[in-house]
Order: sequence, then C-alpha cells, then structure tokens
Amino acid sequence: LLLVAAGGAAAVWVNFEDQVREVFGWELQNDYVGSGNGEPITVTVVSGQIGSDIATTLYDAGVTMSYDAFYDLLVAQPTQPSFMPGTYQLQGEMSAQSALDVLVDPTNIVTSSFVVPEGTILPALLQRVSDGTGIPLADLQAVAADYTSLGIPADAPSAEGFFFPATYEFEPGATAQQVLQTMADRMTQSLDAAGVAPADRLRVLTFAALVQKESGSVDDMYKIARVFQNRLDTGELLRSDASIAYGTGHVDSINTTTEEQEDTTNLYNTYARPGLPVGPISAPGDDAIDAVLHPAVGAWLFFCLVNPETGETKFTNTYPEHQEAVAELAAWAKAYEERTGSPYNFNGSRGSN
Repeated sequence: LLLVAAGGAAAVWVNFEDQVREVFGWELQNDYVGSGNGEPITVTVVSGQIGSDIATTLYDAGVTMSYDAFYDLLVAQPTQPSFMPGTYQLQGEMSAQSALDVLVDPTNIVTSSFVVPEGTILPALLQRVSDGTGIPLADLQAVAADYTSLGIPADAPSAEGFFFPATYEFEPGATAQQVLQTMADRMTQSLDAAGVAPADRLRVLTFAALVQKESGSVDDMYKIARVFQNRLDTGELLRSDASIAYGTGHVDSINTTTEEQEDTTNLYNTYARPGLPVGPISAPGDDAIDAVLHPAVGAWLFFCLVNPETGETKFTNTYPEHQEAVAELAAWAKAYEERTGSPYNFNGSRGSN
C-alpha cells in the first residue's frame, strides 16, 4: 500500500507539480534579490521590441532568474514603461525590479566614444578608434584597406583623408565596418554641404589636407590655400616639407633631407613633382575644406612661420622677402635654444620655399 501510495504521489507530482506547489504555497523562487552580483553584462534594446522580447533577452543574458520574473513585473505596472533603444550596462543575477529600473532610465545607455582632431593621419586615426571602441586595430586596418567598400573613390591611393575628424559615439558592439562607414559618410556630408561634386572629392580633400597640415590657425588656412593656389596657377612647385614627410613615413618631424627632396619616386614629394600630392596627407576639417574653396585674396607665393610660440606666419610675394622671413625664424630658434638649452622641434612645416 505504501508503494502504491508513493507511486501515485510521484505521478501526481510529475504531472501536476505547478498546481501542487500553488495549493501548498511551495512555489519555486523565480526572481533574484538585489541589484546584481557585480558581473557586468551589456544588454541591447532594439527599436520595435516589446516587453516579452526584452524579458527573453534579460533571461538569456543571465541578468534575471527567469522570463516570468521580468514579464510578470511589466504586466503588473499600472502604466506600461517605454524603453529607449540602446545598450545598457546591467549585472548578472539582478532582481526584475532592479533590471527594470535601469532600463527605463535612458541616462543608463552606454556608449563608446573617441575624438579625431583635424590633421590626424590615418594610422593614428585608426588607433584612436580602436582605443575608444575596443575594436581590434587589425579589424579597422582591414576595413580601411578595402576603402572602396566605404564609398571612397577607387582612384584614391588609400583611405587617408576620407574619415571626417570629429567626436564620435557608438554603442558597444559596433563593428569596424559600421564605425568607419559612419566616419566616411560624415566626410561625404561635409563635402556635399560645401558644394563639392563627387568627381572632385579627391582633389579637394588632397588640397584641404595639405592646407590643414600646414596651418596653425583658421585665419592662416585661407592665406595658405591662396599661396598654394597661386603656385598651381603659375606652374610653381608647392614645395611642402609636410607632404614629403608623409610620403617617407617620417611624420613626427618635417625636417627633410636634400636626398628626400629630390626623390621623384615619392608620390607625395611636392619639391620634385608638380601639382598636388597624389592624395591627402591628413584628415581635413570643414575650415580647411572651405579655405580651399574660398581662398583669401592675395598675390603671395611664400609663407613662413616666424614665431612658433605665437603662431605668427608671414606671407610674402618674392623670394628675397621669403628669405628674410626664414632668417627671422632662424633667429627665433637660436634664441629659443639659448633660453631653454635645447633645440626647438619643428613638427609642422608651416612654410613654402
């Protein structure tokens, strides 16, 4: 009889466990207590998701103990909460209420951010993106190498100059392709707003990148753009040390040797090759683009930084005048070395010979 009774009880338990628990008040716990165990877990809420979708996401991610804990809590709310799409930072083993409190507050949306200053060259730009987003540098380099997939012209020598310098924010999980596409689209947006035709994008960005790298202020950009435009118009060589340095890879300094200045195999050598370099040498911003499209009025053919501390640059029409400016810079550098005990490191060209 005992065996029969035990067997019957077991059968009832197997087939009606939930009902038996409910009758006797033996319900299993389906919710954690507290705000989590400290294990960080990111959860993404996608536009269009409803409460059941989010309940499933939280359970699958290990945030809540069960689907029912969160879904039943939502159903019990007098006013159904709305969820802002985005990625939220939660923890493992959170109570349903704690998870809900996080998800209804849009200030809890987490983002990855980074800043790309104007004039940044491509390797440094990709490193900044990697540091800010956690995307492996190798992944970014691979996408940048396949730059035509981003809408960058096939006749560009690389992706250099086609990623707009700005502050960016991305949700965690963004891919290398998505991030770089956004940055390339942002540059296209600036070019379109400036009235640059698609066929002229490479030329304008090449010119603007040179102006960006050579300028110490926004005001100077428009004058430097005029110097280079006057040289282009008259067939003069641009003679930018910054462009030569980019082509040699020695971008930490603009001091170039006579051999480097005579190297015609360097496609960025504006001492030996006429016209603009083969492509951009940095990431230009809106001001540099505008300076190229609307250069200052003047007959200058030379410019020279004469005081690196103040940024003063002199613009001249003749070579003898330019030599006077060069001598002024040399005098400043000598005084600087006497004052500090070390030579001044010229890390930007700021001159056209």
